[in-house]
Amino acid sequence: SPSILGQMTDLIYAEKDLVQSLKEYIREEESKLSKIKSWAEKLDVLTIKSTLDPEGYLAHPVNAYKLVKRLNTEWVELENLVLKDLTKGFISNLTIQRQFFPNEEDETGAAKALMSLQDTYKLDPETISKGHLPGTNYRSSLSVDDCFGMGKTAYNEGDYYHTVLWMQQALKQHDEGEDASVSKAEVLDYLSYAVFQLGDIHRAMELTRRLIILDSTHERAGSNLRYFEKLLETEKTEKLLNKTSTTTEQVTQGGIYERPPDYLPEREIYEGLCRGEGVKMTPRRQKRLFCRYHDGNRNPHLIIAPFKEEDEWDSPHIVRYYEVLSEEETEKIKELAKPKLARATVRDPKTGVLTVASYRVSKSSWLEEKDDPVVAKLNNRMEHITGLTVKTAELLQVANYGMGGQYEPHFDFSRRPFDSTLKSDGNRLATFLNYMSDVEAGGATVFPDFGAAIWPKKGTAVFWYNLFRSGEGDYRTRHAACPVLVGCKWVSNKWFHERGNEFLRPCGSTEVD
Repeated sequence: SPSILGQMTDLIYAEKDLVQSLKEYIREEESKLSKIKSWAEKLDVLTIKSTLDPEGYLAHPVNAYKLVKRLNTEWVELENLVLKDLTKGFISNLTIQRQFFPNEEDETGAAKALMSLQDTYKLDPETISKGHLPGTNYRSSLSVDDCFGMGKTAYNEGDYYHTVLWMQQALKQHDEGEDASVSKAEVLDYLSYAVFQLGDIHRAMELTRRLIILDSTHERAGSNLRYFEKLLETEKTEKLLNKTSTTTEQVTQGGIYERPPDYLPEREIYEGLCRGEGVKMTPRRQKRLFCRYHDGNRNPHLIIAPFKEEDEWDSPHIVRYYEVLSEEETEKIKELAKPKLARATVRDPKTGVLTVASYRVSKSSWLEEKDDPVVAKLNNRMEHITGLTVKTAELLQVANYGMGGQYEPHFDFSRRPFDSTLKSDGNRLATFLNYMSDVEAGGATVFPDFGAAIWPKKGTAVFWYNLFRSGEGDYRTRHAACPVLVGCKWVSNKWFHERGNEFLRPCGSTEVD
């Protein structure tokens, strides 16, 4: 999946290497061509002379000798030069590199990631195509063919909503006179069908007519048009008979369509929070949030060097700690994690089996204390800050969210009785999340239930409890990692479990303390 920028940087260097190799091949081909050209020019002059007076020309014995020599040896040499294959170096280099190239699935993944960013951050295809994104100095634009490729990916996924958006953009840029290898007719073919699938027959007809004007021999367009006309006829008749129309109602104002609903009930709230909208931080709540020095109940390790603690939310209580990781520690952890990064998995709620899922797009790896002293150091630091034990905690998980990387709303605690670790270590009591990079745009951690958005700040960490003191799950802690719009997001997290923490965080008097 395209989620990983860590490994995509290697592809950048591979591509540069290939370009150098290609240029070297071009140089060799050019020198070969210039040799052939100069030979051709020399013989052009010579044959003009020889054909004017063949007999007189051959009367000179040296000319006769040279003709025989040319035809016997020199033309063969030329033949060998023409046949000389200079492609080997470049092609073998390309073949070696190709095994590391992204495949069809990756390209589809990258296109879908762009579409998910488009939806989450309410960007129109024009904004994405022109590359005007916040937080980046790069201007990278999409051509007609690129937009067509996006539309085709959506079409192949049966996603007509995005097919329309991207084919419209391709058509717009085509109409503006941009060069393209794809024809207007091809774009209109996809666009008219997708518009029809969204239930807008009038516009589908309009577009199909435009297609027929461009290509009158287009068979499918002709039959589609007749089909659309028939549908509209039926609709009119039904309206006259005062029946409610079952075929299509106009669902559009000027070609703007509703995004179809999907499997995530709180999609609107979640995506709003990602954009920084609907954050329920009121002046009244703000007054209850404070900053303090935190010495972990006079923990000897923290008395002289307490941590800066800031309330992010009052209930459930979420805090942020500053200067948890130094620059060197962050770099070291990223370096340790990079070679181990693999597509993150989730447990299938029905079977409990680990699988990859479209709602969690990131790469993650697990670091053990034996990997490097920095891991043990960070584990101890998290113990001192939280006052909990890491003896039953999971390994340190490092995650990298690249292009469109996200983790849709989920609970950190387990709601299934059959989880194997529940018996031995108990449930996930608390989450300690370290932000190891700044993110130029996107990438917030959001809590749809109570409307909080927490933005990554390099070197800081956030902490919250997933369970009440009674061990019951706190369902308010459902949270999500918003897709990264611009930048590269690195986090590491520690999940503390219940066992061993019974007296460090004792029960309260009620179920929801």
